[in-house]
Amino acid sequence: QVQVVESGGGLVQTGGSLRLSCAASGRTFSSYAMGWFRQAPGKEREFVATIRWSGGSTSYADSVKGRFTISRDNAKNTVYLQMNSLKPEDTAVYLCAADRPPYGTGWFPRDYDYWGQGTQVTVSS
Repeated sequence: QVQVVESGGGLVQTGGSLRLSCAASGRTFSSYAMGWFRQAPGKEREFVATIRWSGGSTSYADSVKGRFTISRDNAKNTVYLQMNSLKPEDTAVYLCAADRPPYGTGWFPRDYDYWGQGTQVTVSS
């Protein structure tokens, strides 16, 4: 069983930055594809970004492209989401997820096997 724990959320003003962290347990972390999703009240879970096991391949939602950066440190079993130029519409609970082989596309919640509880990000206008 893999445990995934997010941290780093908080309250920030429009235009500000936050870095989210996601720590995953397990010696096979380096083989997992990792993803970030977000969910605002009354809305469906939305894809944000994904990164392959090697860190060499990333993909982003159009709404965050150019503002957010996903990265990973396999030695620390941690994946990060650097969020810059934040907007009020980025306000949501941000969830980290792990996808074990065989991998899905990484764009859909159904692709992932393990989920964290989420961390709240609030962007004030």
